[in-house]
Amino acid sequence: MAEALCLHPDPGRPEIASQETISTDMVGKHCILELYDCDSSRLDDEAFLRDAITAAAKRAGATLLNLITHRFEPQGVTGLALLAESHISIHTWPESGYAAVDVFTCGDHTMPERACAVLSEELGSTRQNLRSFRRRTPSTVAEAQREPIGV
Repeated sequence: MAEALCLHPDPGRPEIASQETISTDMVGKHCILELYDCDSSRLDDEAFLRDAITAAAKRAGATLLNLITHRFEPQGVTGLALLAESHISIHTWPESGYAAVDVFTCGDHTMPERACAVLSEELGSTRQNLRSFRRRTPSTVAEAQREPIGV
């Protein structure tokens, strides 16, 4: 049975009172996704993966700046999407029906879990493991007066 992907912006966080607002002390959200029992032909199709990554970035509300992929011989593809908000990476093992995905987005306007859901669906995964967490702003950054370098 496929495990449902959580689309909550902070999975694992205890439910909060509706009047409480989410803290703004985060740099971004980071998802580590493992996809099992995927369609092997899709895992080995570089063009298909480029389209899937592009769709995932769009669904997350991210801005795709560049996308590079490489197909290995005899099989497997690695892809890296450079986002204005950070990145999406994927590494596939078609012979095992497995893909390792990393999605990191800065800011609070994006939903990396949605990118994970798109990739899981597009690759036909029947079993997933998603770990998601917030990247907090370090106190040295949050408390500092920030000026452009050289000013």
